[in-house]
Amino acid sequence: MTDYPRPPFAPQAQAVPGTQKKMEPYPDCGEKSYKGSGRLANKIALITGADSGIGRAVAIAFAREGADVAIAYLDEHEDAKETARWVEEAGRQCLLLPGDIAQKANCQALVDKTVEQFGRIDVLVNNAAFQMTHETLEEIEDEEWVKTFDINITAMFRICKAALPHMQAGSSIINTSSVNSDMPKPTLLAYAATKGAIANFTGGLAQLLGSKGIRVNSVAPGPIWTPLIVATMPDEDVQSFGSETPLGRPGQPVEVAPIYVLLASDEASYISGSRYAVTGGKPIL
Repeated sequence: MTDYPRPPFAPQAQAVPGTQKKMEPYPDCGEKSYKGSGRLANKIALITGADSGIGRAVAIAFAREGADVAIAYLDEHEDAKETARWVEEAGRQCLLLPGDIAQKANCQALVDKTVEQFGRIDVLVNNAAFQMTHETLEEIEDEEWVKTFDINITAMFRICKAALPHMQAGSSIINTSSVNSDMPKPTLLAYAATKGAIANFTGGLAQLLGSKGIRVNSVAPGPIWTPLIVATMPDEDVQSFGSETPLGRPGQPVEVAPIYVLLASDEASYISGSRYAVTGGKPIL
C-alpha cells in the first residue's frame, strides 16, 4: 500500500512525548501489512523508543522476521503494551523496559535486563529521541539543550558501551539519525545538532568495531508521521507536515522499518559505516 494520507492534517497538539492512539490519521506501523520471511530468525534485539512510531514499526517487523524483542521506552505504557501485543502475536517474546535514558543508570539497566532475559544482544537499535521547536536561540533553555543531547546522543554512547560485551561477531548496531543531519531545520536547532552528531558517531564507531565483526550503520528518516511530531511542533507545521517532500506527504513508520530489517540481517554482512536515507525524495549526498 502506498496510498497514504497527505496533508493538510488536523491540528492535534499533545503533551510531550505524545501517544500514538490519539493521532489522526493513525500511523501505520505495519500492524496489518508487514509480512516477515525469517530474515532475523532467533536473533535478540533491543530497541529504544519502541513504544510507538518508527520504533514500534521496527519491533513489529523484527518480530515477524523471527526476532525476540526488548522494548525500551520512557513512560508511554499503553503504547508500549500495544507494541508488545503485536510482537507476541508474531510468536516472539517481548520484554518491556520503561525508564528515562537521559539517566546513566537506566542505560546500563536496560542492557542488563535484556541480557538477563535473553542471554545476549544481536541487534541494538538506538532510536529514542527528543525534540522541541523554537523560533529563536534565546527561547532554548540550557536545561532543554542538555536534555536533548543526553537523550539523543549521550544515551546512545552509553547504551552501545554497555551492550558491547554482550554482542558477538555478526551483531549489528543501527542508530536513527535524520535528514536534519544534512539539512538542519533552524527551529529544531538542538535536535538537528544531535542528529549530525549521531551520523558522525556512527561512522566512527563502525571503524572502531570492525575488527570485532560488529557492524554499525544509521538510518536518516525524513518527515515520518509519529507522536513526536504532534507533541513538539506548532499546529501550522503539523497541518502541512511532509508536504515539502518530492512525494508530497510524510512517510509512515512501516515505510522506514524495512531498512532496519536489512541492516539487522546477515544479508548486510558487508554493510557498515553507512547512512541510509528514507526521506520521500529529499537527497542526502
